[in-house]
Amino acid sequence: MHEENKAAANGCSKIRRGAQNGAALLALMEKTGYSMVQQNGQRKFGGPPPGWEGPPPPRGCEVFVGKIPRDMYEDELVPVFERAGKIYELRLMMEFSGENRGYAFVMYTTKEEAQLAIKILNNYEIRPGKFIGVCVSLDNCRLFIGAIPKDKKKEEILNEMKKVTEGVVDVIVYPNATDKTKNRGFAFVEYESHRAAAMARRRLIPGTFQPWGHTIQVDWADPEKVVDEETMQRVKVLYVRNLMISTTEDKIKAEFNKFKPGVVERVKKLRDYAFVHFFHREDAVAAMSVMNGKCIDGASIEVTLAKPVNKESSWKQHFNGQISPNSENLLGFPNKEDGTQKSLGKPASLSIRLNGQHSPGPPEAERSTYPIFPGIKLTPISMYSLKLSHFSSAVMHLDYFCHKNSWAPPEYCLYSTTSQDGKILLVYKVLISSIADDSQSYFMPEKLCTTVEDAKELAAQFTLLHL
Repeated sequence: MHEENKAAANGCSKIRRGAQNGAALLALMEKTGYSMVQQNGQRKFGGPPPGWEGPPPPRGCEVFVGKIPRDMYEDELVPVFERAGKIYELRLMMEFSGENRGYAFVMYTTKEEAQLAIKILNNYEIRPGKFIGVCVSLDNCRLFIGAIPKDKKKEEILNEMKKVTEGVVDVIVYPNATDKTKNRGFAFVEYESHRAAAMARRRLIPGTFQPWGHTIQVDWADPEKVVDEETMQRVKVLYVRNLMISTTEDKIKAEFNKFKPGVVERVKKLRDYAFVHFFHREDAVAAMSVMNGKCIDGASIEVTLAKPVNKESSWKQHFNGQISPNSENLLGFPNKEDGTQKSLGKPASLSIRLNGQHSPGPPEAERSTYPIFPGIKLTPISMYSLKLSHFSSAVMHLDYFCHKNSWAPPEYCLYSTTSQDGKILLVYKVLISSIADDSQSYFMPEKLCTTVEDAKELAAQFTLLHL
């Protein structure tokens, strides 16, 4: 009887809370004039707001909000997010129970308002001890296509994608680092809308479509990192891509100094790309215009402004081995519903410290622990079916990356030396035999570590960086 009374009391409490919440939402709608409708597992506030004329705001005006308390609703959320600007639309994801699902999307009327929301509300304490996360949200219009034959040109890939999918706008293909006549085995396909990309992703599921007789890999490509205009206006570093492996930093500096001698401060080259630092921004902008498309050592280079380092996070480790044009400080770098994605730029983590040196770390996995309750169902699962966000080490990332590219697992060979003070110092060489006929098959960092764990982690990071 006691349990029945307790259950009844809880039911009454939920009803009261529901009634109170309903009254609060009605009051919010009357006060703001916004409409509210619930459908397809989400509740939409506004979109458009009262008196809005013209098309919806452009891409870049929406933010993703995570870690929302499950019993928090628009009556509390709207006043908080109005601090950054006028809300065009707020979409709160809902459960059948009436609780929210812990996340929402807030679209502002301008990009500047969205950037301000990220700046002032990310890690905001929305309730005592409850901190929300706010980051940019973009409708993804780009797919990652892997396992493409390396002899296929951009035009061939573009035509093949247009044959079987609709709304193809462009194909981005990277040339091989050592042989510019070949691609790197993957491409990014840009579509006219998120819906077109989603339909194409379904159509291209491996096994249903085999271009050129090959089974391809298909997944979402993460949108490129968004940097506010004010920050980009201060950039005086150029990102130079598609260089020959043999091209030296001195050669790059000399080429960029040709249009105006003495303007280049320094050059940092990593494999087939480089960062060219200028003393003055105006010279960097002028050089970008002059040098983009020029040939250096027989390679046609691409030149853009480098995206600056986010001091609060670390480098972007890309699923496909590409490095985003963020900055040459790769050893200290800081969606929508689909989560972690293959990318031109991938969500990054805090850098870790190895042997006193900051080294690039993979995206930091959530380290919380949860109790196993009696009777809880546990299902066997392969680690390769998980997303990158579930891994907390570069060693696991590298194993996952090799598996996804149908390569043999990486082999680690340990070497040692003795320091002047008698310490044993260690370094691993990583061998990936599957790519021996295509490009460099072994990788070894130029730093020594005092522990085996650090040496292996550093070697894996170095390998991922150079693949």
